[in-house]
Amino acid sequence: MNVSLRWIRDLAPDVTGDTEALSRTLAARGFPVEGIEELAAGLRDVVVGQVLSVGPHPNADRLSLCRVDAGDGEPLTVVCGAPVIHAGGFYPFAPVGATLPGDFRIRKARIRGESSFGMLCSERELGLGSDGSGILHLEGEFTPGAPLVDALGLDDVRLDVEVTSNRPDLLSHRGIARELSPAGQAGLRLPTFPGLDPATPTELPVVSDPREATAGGVTVRIEDAERCPAYLGLVIRGVQVGPSPLWLQERLRAAGSRPINNVVDATNYVLLELGHPLHAFDLDRIAEQTIVVRRAREGEGIRTLDDVDRTLTADDLVIADATRPVAVAGVMGGSESEVDENTRDVLLECALFSPGPIRSTRKRLGLSTDASYRFERGVDPEGLREAVLRAAHLMVATAGGELAEAVAEVRAEPFQRSRVSLRVQRVERVLGIPFTPERIRELLEPLGFRLTGPDDGSFTVDVPGFRSWDVTREIDLIEEIARTHGYDEFPEELGAYRPGTVPDHPLFLLEDRLRDELVARGLFEAHTLAFAGEANGEVALENPISTEEGFLRRTLLPALLRRVEYNLARGNRDVRLFELASVFRKGPEGAPPEEATHLALVLHGRRRPPHWSLEDEVLDPWDLRALVEAVGRTMGGPSEAGIRLTPVPHDDAPPAPWLTPGLGWTLSVVSGEVVGWAGAVRGEGLDLPRWAGTVWAAELRLPAEPEAPHTATFVALPAHPGVDRDLALLLHQTHPVGGVLERIHAMGGALLQDVDVFDIYEGEGIPEGHRSVAIRLRYQDPERTLKDAEVDGEVERVADLLRREFDAGIRGRGD
Repeated sequence: MNVSLRWIRDLAPDVTGDTEALSRTLAARGFPVEGIEELAAGLRDVVVGQVLSVGPHPNADRLSLCRVDAGDGEPLTVVCGAPVIHAGGFYPFAPVGATLPGDFRIRKARIRGESSFGMLCSERELGLGSDGSGILHLEGEFTPGAPLVDALGLDDVRLDVEVTSNRPDLLSHRGIARELSPAGQAGLRLPTFPGLDPATPTELPVVSDPREATAGGVTVRIEDAERCPAYLGLVIRGVQVGPSPLWLQERLRAAGSRPINNVVDATNYVLLELGHPLHAFDLDRIAEQTIVVRRAREGEGIRTLDDVDRTLTADDLVIADATRPVAVAGVMGGSESEVDENTRDVLLECALFSPGPIRSTRKRLGLSTDASYRFERGVDPEGLREAVLRAAHLMVATAGGELAEAVAEVRAEPFQRSRVSLRVQRVERVLGIPFTPERIRELLEPLGFRLTGPDDGSFTVDVPGFRSWDVTREIDLIEEIARTHGYDEFPEELGAYRPGTVPDHPLFLLEDRLRDELVARGLFEAHTLAFAGEANGEVALENPISTEEGFLRRTLLPALLRRVEYNLARGNRDVRLFELASVFRKGPEGAPPEEATHLALVLHGRRRPPHWSLEDEVLDPWDLRALVEAVGRTMGGPSEAGIRLTPVPHDDAPPAPWLTPGLGWTLSVVSGEVVGWAGAVRGEGLDLPRWAGTVWAAELRLPAEPEAPHTATFVALPAHPGVDRDLALLLHQTHPVGGVLERIHAMGGALLQDVDVFDIYEGEGIPEGHRSVAIRLRYQDPERTLKDAEVDGEVERVADLLRREFDAGIRGRGD
């Protein structure tokens, strides 16, 4: 939102302080200032010049010689190429030595044999607009030599304020002024318009009806009250369309808007001042002087103000006359009813539209305007009459004409302010510090809220129309209290807070534990959008943000791998990311989509940060496996359910499209259900630099109802020594070592405490298709010292198991 600081101070005279201080105030209230622009920058050297005479250039047909009074003594000769320039007129003049926007310095020049001592400027050369076809003519009387900045009121600052989508009331200068004024709503006023006849009525009668109303010779009818709850029409007859006075043009330019003519500028002024879009129709172009708010007919067409022919659907709302659409409701008017220099009678529209349909039409047409931006967020349902009269008064002040005797208003039902109960004790419980009823009133009433009470410890709060879109609950009011009190005013230590006694869902607790585990292992959490292309989605969106992302994702890894590409493309070689988020699949016929929580993680680069004393070691599959096993332990409950990793053989088709054959695992739980995959990502699916190494990744589904976390129990250190025994196994390569270890753990007996692999060998002396796997068995009894004979018996039992189930040879034992 572009904001003119001068305009703000006209609306709220009690707003003081420099630009930086006001910017800090807005930021503290939740609306940071993205940019500050001094509008007079580059114009300090420009003055008002009066052209005393205009004559032909002796050596050029398209140039003229002007004598200019710049207020510093003798008139100056200036060569000018403008097609139209009048003797006696006032124009911006840049003398020799002046610097214009763009660091353009004016020098004495000789043009076609004639000396020129300065330049008469167009609005484009001054950075005040885009028109460079002629010199900017200054309407009114001025003193030659006066600074242009003072003459045009350009000594202003433009603030670029970031406004969140839930605060449409701040898409106006009055909304920003309300936040900045120490008195809030009570400190605001609407400036009077120069040139407005004091006899112009400040109020007009309103002819109101739920469906159809006639006033000023115009009939207004609403056929879709759900999408258009209210529509006002006011006729102004006898206007003279032309350029707006300079004060109005500069006020619009200061807010980043381009002046067009006095009628259109009046509607844009009110949009920027009050936040309510309006539209002006040429009344003579409205068939039968009838306005109908209705749905478009399928395939119906309209040429909009940007001279584009658009085809409408039955889901679009239009403003029509008796025969055809004359505007796309809430988005843009039609060119066939546009106000131009021949317009004499104007129909001024002010309406209230439902945000959803306006947003849908705007997105389908690809047509975003200042009006649609505000309507799709919500405008003040109480401010229609004020806005239409404000625009009409400005129009009469700048374009002349007379107001009709009444306003035609069609409103399905009167707007009723919502009422919200606010408990004083609840404020303290949520915010952690006490607020007295008087303090609560001090914080909320300047924002426009009306408080009654407190009765039995509760206020009844009337919510003004301009806040009806975002303040609907008690917690919204508490947020307003915190915001206006000042977030930086809260103490570092707050009182204890618990919103309720309902415990967190087990899935949320599991997510927290997984975050702690993965962050402790050096991973960063990523958050990617839930939208995807058709390749990674099966649940189509009815109203997608873009055609490239028209589905809800069914896996997390594609978006996470794009983050890997992004980092590697910028030279960040060491990437460790994870994401915990929802994925979606189609449900049964007629049922909503199914949602599940997945965990995905990606690894690339070195195992540890580089150091001169150590050689770099890159991450390998065992790092990934260790990480997945840690995830499994974190997921495990009292039943010690974890993650089982089953290798995917080289010659098998990979179970996941991103998985490299032979370099991955299938992930399953104790029940055997497959919940995900882990391994090396196929290189052909990634856009990586040549120097990139292997990208390791995993994705698994979390249980919808996890078990409670296992409670660790601590036991005393063993008082008796353990006994280690080594076995060298000859195993066929079709037998995963992990599966062998699982069976040993399961069948090894109560004395077996641990099994580890300490060597794997393939090569000379080992039969083809086999490998030698050396394992270490550790036996221990906490109550006594074991004897060799009983340990040997236990080892032999394990050896028999391996021979029977895995056809394993026990090297050194005659096998």
